[in-house]
Amino acid sequence: MSIEQPIAKPYVIGLDLGGTNSVFGIVDSRGEIKATTAIKTQGYETAEDYVNAAVDALHIIIEQCGGIGNVRAMGIGAPNANFYKGTIDHAPNILWAHDCVVPLAEMFSERLEGIPVAMTNDANAAAIGEMTYGAARGMKNFIEITLGTGVGSGIVINGQVVYGCDGYAGELGHVTMRRENGRTCGCGRTGCLETYCSATGVARTAREFLETTDEPSLLRDMNPDDITSLEVSLAAQKGDALAKRVYEFTGEMLGEACADFAAFSSPEAFVFFGGLTKAGELLMEPLKRSYNEHVMPIFKGKATFLVSSLDGSSAAVLGASAIGWELAPVA
Repeated sequence: MSIEQPIAKPYVIGLDLGGTNSVFGIVDSRGEIKATTAIKTQGYETAEDYVNAAVDALHIIIEQCGGIGNVRAMGIGAPNANFYKGTIDHAPNILWAHDCVVPLAEMFSERLEGIPVAMTNDANAAAIGEMTYGAARGMKNFIEITLGTGVGSGIVINGQVVYGCDGYAGELGHVTMRRENGRTCGCGRTGCLETYCSATGVARTAREFLETTDEPSLLRDMNPDDITSLEVSLAAQKGDALAKRVYEFTGEMLGEACADFAAFSSPEAFVFFGGLTKAGELLMEPLKRSYNEHVMPIFKGKATFLVSSLDGSSAAVLGASAIGWELAPVA
């Protein structure tokens, strides 16, 4: 009878570094989060100040899990993160990384007794997490699309995340969907997918429909500036015709985009993650229909459409931790 041996250094650290909060988790190889802590991301004058506060908080949960000797690596998911360099490059929403390049992976490694540290952007982290723990487990070719305040993506081909020559490949939220009269995007371009198919894009569509039609709607009782994708979803679930049309429009455009995406990577699945997926079939039904209308015949019927199976409250930490397991896999 064989006895399963314990894994040497059984944990990795996952850090979901957001614009407001930084959430840390100690994660085992099965994707179970053993301990968590969090600090505010903002409020520090320098990156050194941020790392000092982070390490102080981390030491508490590391000790709860037996000390740094039980930790094999750390993974970080962060905005404007460069996988190749381990840096955050001019992140617009982080004060201590706004006007500079921060070697964050190296800084954490130095403070955590030299453990290897890797980082990538949040959408790529979500894709790695999905491949390691979630709906894409066992898949080698899929596209993760995150539908939140913006639209992010992680592209996996032949089992590897696509980073490109500089670490920034895969910005599918910024492909141009509408050239004429396209919406202005925060990236400086116009007509980007993000301006239509993000949570903010859904609210924007609702406001445009309200302004350009006299159609009755529950949303007319609200201040237009207070309309969010949640309100649109709730109205649609109550049978509001205008709100339903908003999701029809959003799903159709996202399906059209996915049909284009299939042409360059022939994915076996599209996995959708983020708050907008809570709309369920309001979004997914027109998305699938539009995809089938626009996709090249050779790709029809090959890709499945999945919603992330990762728990929303811990998915980002799990995704970040999965980078750590890639960096130092279990033998």
